Amino acid sequence: MGSPRDSTAPGRSTVESADGAVDAENETSDAPAVSVSVVLPAYNEAETLESTVKTTLGTLAGFLSPESFEVLVAEDGCEDRTPEIAARLAAEDERVRHVHSDGRLGRGGALERAFGAARGDVLAYFDTDLATDMRHLEELIDRIRTGEADVATGSRWLPGEVVNRPARRGVPSRVYNGLVRTLLRSDLRDHQCGFKAFSREAFETLVEDVEDEHWFWDTEMLVRAQRAGFTVAEFPVEWTPKGDTKVDLVRDVFGMGSQILRTFWQLSVRPRLSRRVGLIAGAFLAVFALVLMTQYIDFGTVIAEMSEVNPLLVVAAALVYLLSWPLRGLRYRDILGELGYRETLPFLTGAVFISQTGNLVFPARAGDLIRAYVVKARRGIPYPSGFASLAAERVFDLLTIASMAGVVLIGYTAAGQTAELARTVTGAEGAGRVAVIVALGVGLVALAAVVGIALSARSDRNFVAAVVYRISTDSYADFVAGAVGRFVDDLQTVAGTRRGFTRIGTSSVAVWTLDVVTALFVLAAFTPGLPVVELIAVSFFAVSVGNLAKVLPLSPGGVGLYEGAFTLLVVGLTPLSPELALGAAVLDHAVKNIVTVVGGYASMLGLNVSLTTAVEETRNVREAQEEAPELD
Repeated sequence: MGSPRDSTAPGRSTVESADGAVDAENETSDAPAVSVSVVLPAYNEAETLESTVKTTLGTLAGFLSPESFEVLVAEDGCEDRTPEIAARLAAEDERVRHVHSDGRLGRGGALERAFGAARGDVLAYFDTDLATDMRHLEELIDRIRTGEADVATGSRWLPGEVVNRPARRGVPSRVYNGLVRTLLRSDLRDHQCGFKAFSREAFETLVEDVEDEHWFWDTEMLVRAQRAGFTVAEFPVEWTPKGDTKVDLVRDVFGMGSQILRTFWQLSVRPRLSRRVGLIAGAFLAVFALVLMTQYIDFGTVIAEMSEVNPLLVVAAALVYLLSWPLRGLRYRDILGELGYRETLPFLTGAVFISQTGNLVFPARAGDLIRAYVVKARRGIPYPSGFASLAAERVFDLLTIASMAGVVLIGYTAAGQTAELARTVTGAEGAGRVAVIVALGVGLVALAAVVGIALSARSDRNFVAAVVYRISTDSYADFVAGAVGRFVDDLQTVAGTRRGFTRIGTSSVAVWTLDVVTALFVLAAFTPGLPVVELIAVSFFAVSVGNLAKVLPLSPGGVGLYEGAFTLLVVGLTPLSPELALGAAVLDHAVKNIVTVVGGYASMLGLNVSLTTAVEETRNVREAQEEAPELD
């Protein structure tokens, strides 16, 4: 995040220590009691900073005693002369302090850093362009000083305000504020006005829960303040836009939109979720999907199609899928081997069987945690290692599944069938066209993602994160880059060596190739009349997208999600009827689930493992580990 330095006295700077705390030895022991701290967030403000600081000091001096306030310049990784100007102003006036960061923290991150270093009980900030008339500053401060409110904010949309706002900025602002009021149940009219104040108690309470570090920070503070029961005062201000806004009206508006959805999920949806709710919701979605299917699929025909399948090919499909399980155990043995643990293939194959059976029983892939319990309870492998091995396996699964679509796309091109595929897209209708486009998109994105993540795992640079930051630098981009970073870390943990990456990658390809061959046999059992090459290609695409759909934790084992995605892809890429495609999807998933359940329950009997005990045990351990990462 950078290395902040805080000028706490004239001519002096403190350097942030390794743990992120401001060095206290440079704080003056005889510093006067400051009651009001005003922060000026500054990013490339060399032209206006000096006049803004002087105006702020003069305005504060008009209603506060000179020793009772301070002005902190939260300089945020600037690329112009702002740091030098801020340091000089701090050296010239003891009421001015400079908080510096070598790299971008984001608007919210810079404010948090500065407020953390502030000494006042009233914490205020406003934009350095002084778009809000400074005659409102006394009212802003007094709302907090008098105890009338815990949080105060200026508003450009309340009756009585004076605003000269161009449509280019006004229309998006009204839409944004409307979404916040509707989805996040806020009573305020304007959440983004850069003119706010907090009591120290409110700030320190709220900041622990606020996740955004850029433009959405203001909104999240206000929304969480209302949810926490703090008094929030909104009052009209006179506001005049100054120069060009630093908000990117495409990148940042979309980024803040995603933050609205994230906050809505955290505040309104997640608190109401429970295992029972998840099961009910999953069942409802599955039933709803079936009801929709009845509108364009004749289920009588589906049953008729399934009744005429070649039973020998279905048995062959089950045997092929059964062959993939020792390979899963072999891959898991290689992953644990990279972590320093040596276990037998039969035991690890049984552990994989049990965890996958758990995924068919419990929603949100809770069965994955069961494997960590099994290897801990039966072989003493610590939970952190068990969780790390699971994460690494999931990474290889996702990369391999996604790569399949890309490989098939390359195959289409090499075989000269790209033009035919394009005609398929053009001629397809409705859901079929969407399915083909999704498949092509998944293929292209998969190729780029796999190459980027693989290169990142082999070097010190995160290539995918670099691309993400070229598109956006807000906290949503941080979230995406963080997720990619975790993928890379997991890959490096178990496959940091060329030998490890090759062995685990090869076994992953073998596992999912057998999964595809299983689907191929199932499709062939319906006698679809497709050429072998086309049958292989559509099997790869359908299994790839079907398994990617199962990533969404909406139903145990992805039942319904897999069938829906599989059916759409087959219908979109071939002349086969929806009834035949759905029959093949249901039968393919059923064959795989039956093999999994039989193997899983046999393994549970052999290893004496209870699914419910394992899930509860590992959930408690996972929560404790998140609070204390050193836990074994």
